[in-house]
Amino acid sequence: MFKKFSSEDVSSQNQVKASVQRKIRQSIAEEYPGLEPVLDDLLPKKAPLIVVKCQNHLNLVLVNSVPLFFNIRDGPYMPTLRLLHQYPNIMKKFQVDRGAIRFVLAGANIMCPGLTSPGGALDDEVEAETPVAIMAEGKQHALAIGFTKMSAKDIKAINKGIGVDNMHYLNDGLWKMEKLE
Repeated sequence: MFKKFSSEDVSSQNQVKASVQRKIRQSIAEEYPGLEPVLDDLLPKKAPLIVVKCQNHLNLVLVNSVPLFFNIRDGPYMPTLRLLHQYPNIMKKFQVDRGAIRFVLAGANIMCPGLTSPGGALDDEVEAETPVAIMAEGKQHALAIGFTKMSAKDIKAINKGIGVDNMHYLNDGLWKMEKLE
């Protein structure tokens, strides 16, 4: 999704009204209860919140020119990897085995066998269409953020095909863009 992402993909940037800002804050607070103590620091009520609309129905939420969250169409907000590295426990986690790491870092979707093999791990409570952090076997930080196509129970049962859509991964266009001017 962000493989070749750059500032040229931006179609418009708007500072949102206070009511829209409250709605975004509330949506993020509901999705990630672990962020509650630091939400005022991340999304200050007085600082201007900018929503950047990009190609392919993608929205970025910026505070002080730094992308913090993104979503597609009206889907759930997902944190950027930089934010996830600062607050690693805000999302449910899936772990891929060592063999899958290079493919995930190249932008490939996460296949079920990479999650169910001995080096992989699943959080059984994850339902379909949920944002998850993709961890790597033997590594400390997340290497990608994905959106589950099926629940963790189905991934274990079916063990075939794509289990998680890879949305944002290390060294993609969004990762390289530290600030959006």
